[in-house]
Amino acid sequence: LIPANPSWRQPERGITVFIADNGIHTAIVMPKRTPYFDWRPFAPPDDLRDPRWGAADHIAVSYGQREFFLETPTWADARLDTGLRAAFGLGGALMHVEHVHAPQRESWQRPLRLTPDQYRRLTAAVAAGFRRRDGSVEPVPGRGYADNDAFYESTGGYSAILTCNEWTGAMLRIAGVRMGLWTPFPIGVMARLD
Repeated sequence: LIPANPSWRQPERGITVFIADNGIHTAIVMPKRTPYFDWRPFAPPDDLRDPRWGAADHIAVSYGQREFFLETPTWADARLDTGLRAAFGLGGALMHVEHVHAPQRESWQRPLRLTPDQYRRLTAAVAAGFRRRDGSVEPVPGRGYADNDAFYESTGGYSAILTCNEWTGAMLRIAGVRMGLWTPFPIGVMARLD
């Protein structure tokens, strides 16, 4: 309920990103390449089941608990023990990257315009979540939900305090966007974007 960056206002011009919400989990959708940041080294087409998706112009990046991401491809696969391990910070975290083309405003996806400086801060914070070895991201080989997505090792940890939605909120707070001080649920993120 208490906002960070309370004086923030969306600029009239800038870089448009989208915040997507599937009802439980949020993601940040960004242009794959701008003059301010190039996501292509973080999302190589060869990491996808169908590398043709590498031609998509945006990526959706989200954060989550490792086992939950890998063992719960659908909500029907959710298990209590996996959820409890996530809540108590056991099992580590992963970054999830989905390649998407021409995102639009939808009931579940809202546009958000940022100044170049705000976008630089956002991309730097999101990029810092990818664990890198010898300068390259570390994919989880052969894992993804569909032909257009992949998982990557993360530098962070997951818990009931640092949820996927709190990660999204934190990234937006770092960028300077008006956002709740703590956003453990999607509504805490999405409500500030209306």
